[in-house]
Amino acid sequence: MNTQARKESEITNAQGEVERKVETVDYCSSAGKGKEVKTVQVIHQYPGSNQKTGGVVLTGAAAAVASTLESAKDAISRK
Repeated sequence: MNTQARKESEITNAQGEVERKVETVDYCSSAGKGKEVKTVQVIHQYPGSNQKTGGVVLTGAAAAVASTLESAKDAISRK
């Protein structure tokens, strides 16, 4: 990675989350194609310190995944 091409900035958005924006260069190549160079922007979001997330969000997500898997298992077994 070319560290000379990186540019970083950090702001707090309207929702109170800290956003770190990193502008960098993506180098990729595919079979039959030459090297492709693109400028990309990556945004990392961190919840503000006053927000309570984590366990509650993960518990809800885990329950949704378990329910979806159970539904899929039931649908397959009924064939």
